[in-house]
Amino acid sequence: MTRAALVAPVRTPVGRFGGALKDVPAVTLATTVIKETVARSGIDPERIDDVALGQSYANSEAPCIGRWAALDAGLPISVAGLQTDRRCGTGLQALVTAAMMVQTGAAEVVLAGGVESMSTIEHYTTGARWGAKSGGLHLFDRLDRGRERSQPEWRFGRISGMIETAENVAAKYGITRAQSDRLAAESHHRAHAAWEAGRFDTEVAPVEVTDRKGAVTVFARDEGIRPETSADSLGGLRSIQPGGVVTAGNASQQNDAAAAVLVVAEDRLDELGLEPIGFLEGWTAAGCDPALMGLGPVAAVDKLFARTGRGFADYDLIELNEAFACQVLGVLRGWGWDDRDRLNVNGSGISLGHPIGATGVRMLTTALHELDRRGGGRALLTMCIGGGQGMAASVVSA
Repeated sequence: MTRAALVAPVRTPVGRFGGALKDVPAVTLATTVIKETVARSGIDPERIDDVALGQSYANSEAPCIGRWAALDAGLPISVAGLQTDRRCGTGLQALVTAAMMVQTGAAEVVLAGGVESMSTIEHYTTGARWGAKSGGLHLFDRLDRGRERSQPEWRFGRISGMIETAENVAAKYGITRAQSDRLAAESHHRAHAAWEAGRFDTEVAPVEVTDRKGAVTVFARDEGIRPETSADSLGGLRSIQPGGVVTAGNASQQNDAAAAVLVVAEDRLDELGLEPIGFLEGWTAAGCDPALMGLGPVAAVDKLFARTGRGFADYDLIELNEAFACQVLGVLRGWGWDDRDRLNVNGSGISLGHPIGATGVRMLTTALHELDRRGGGRALLTMCIGGGQGMAASVVSA
């Protein structure tokens, strides 16, 4: 079976919730990275078979966003498009879906990516279709509702949201507030250091933002990094749940961003004149208790190692998405492994942000560029997923 080659991975800067990208639709972010990936790779757009794009909070403003964004980016009408959703694993799922397409011969070139504009996620109602005889209509916040409805209540009981699941992980492993705050502060310091050293320069495609008066500004740098953050300053924040560990400072952000990569059958690289930066070696998805969803990477990585015969010693970098600081620490306990010199070396969800549908490909992009700077190597990508899942993938430099 041919290998899935990875070409020209790129991402936008990550915007804060309600920040610089708050009025930029998801499809505009997606279009930006599609155009950039095509331009950087040099691919003839006519040779792209499909666009697999992940979006976790989809709506009908750009239905089947893979197709919509492909058309918006000016790709030929012959290029098909699809949409994936596996919550926090959405972008990674788009990548592996594309890889399966080229590995099985269903396609030769697929543009894969993920996007989320959490700032523009709408409120909605389920009661307006046939009208209400009296009274008002209830509007749900799609952001909160998706977290509350992540599992069937009849089977697992009510879970108020992802914060509750993180607190469950902290309680299971005896993880403290101080430990969580230290990890969160380190995430910000690493992300800031990466920008200052120019390590993100080659992976980021700026976004042009037009305000209501028509003025255009260029958004070029991740917006949520706080270099002044310390464990002491985080210690002054109030926990979200009384007596809990999770605060606004040691949890991932809500964000706006997009990322994309060209996935190509290895035996077509020379013909197409494409230079890969890496290859996808393998991937897994695994389920876990929804109440302990943060531990999803434990099962997913165990499954990946069993399939590939690899272990932590085989990886130069480990990208474990920081949904919550205590969740990361819980996963490390579950793995029985903790080497911070290889873990999230340029920051993660707490500092860089967690634009749900884009996160998986953002992680891939950062890891591949970091490996390239180091002269090659192998990276493990993994994240927990709301509703009780985990995903993991192994990539190696070209």
